[in-house]
Amino acid sequence: MLLRTWLGWLDRFMTGNHYLPTLLALALAQSAEAGCQDPPGPRVDWTGCSRNLLMLGSDNLTAGVFTHAVLTSTDFRSAKLAKAKLNEAELSFTRFGGADLSGADLSKAVGWKTDFTRANLDHANLSAADLSRAVFVEAKLAGANFSKAEVTRADFSRADLTGADLSKAELSRAVFTNAKLGGVRFSYSDLARANLRGLDLAGVDFTGAYLFLARFKEADLSGAVGLTAYQLSLACGMSDTKLPPGMVQPDTWPCPPDMD
Repeated sequence: MLLRTWLGWLDRFMTGNHYLPTLLALALAQSAEAGCQDPPGPRVDWTGCSRNLLMLGSDNLTAGVFTHAVLTSTDFRSAKLAKAKLNEAELSFTRFGGADLSGADLSKAVGWKTDFTRANLDHANLSAADLSRAVFVEAKLAGANFSKAEVTRADFSRADLTGADLSKAELSRAVFTNAKLGGVRFSYSDLARANLRGLDLAGVDFTGAYLFLARFKEADLSGAVGLTAYQLSLACGMSDTKLPPGMVQPDTWPCPPDMD
């Protein structure tokens, strides 16, 4: 009897109080906003927060949560962000130069000209990220996951990508000058017009990769995996390009100067 009475009262309260949904929504919004005002520190939770144009250089943000956060033009240079969650964050013009992002999750992050110069991204997850024109110069990217990422015109000069997964990635016009690519997986990626000149590509997997006008001048492809004669015919090599055993230089080489 008492239970029925209590349930009846609760039903009348919920039915009659037309402002309750609004009050609940306001309370949740205030709670989320309170989290956005938390000071930077290890394990900080700024999920969905707008924290752009901040100066967080050298801050310790280890294992912080920035999922869906707007971090446009924020300065994270030399910050500690190991194991941080930046998945689906907005990172346009954000600076991570020299930061420790080892093991961080940047999957589906979106950014334009994001700067990762000399950052440590070993074993970071950048799968399905959209980071066109990002700068990864001298970055540590060993074992990083770029599968299905959009990194067109990105600069990987002198970066260490040993063992990284760039399968099914959009890499057109990307620059890999003097990068370490041992064991990299480019399978089914788009490498149109990418610059791979002078590189040792031993163990690199090109299975199904699109190599239209990809530049292989002075590159060593003798130990590359998955290459076909058709792929090479689309690419741009020279007489100094070393080919896998049994493969011959395509008749289309060298490419005309206006195309190479």
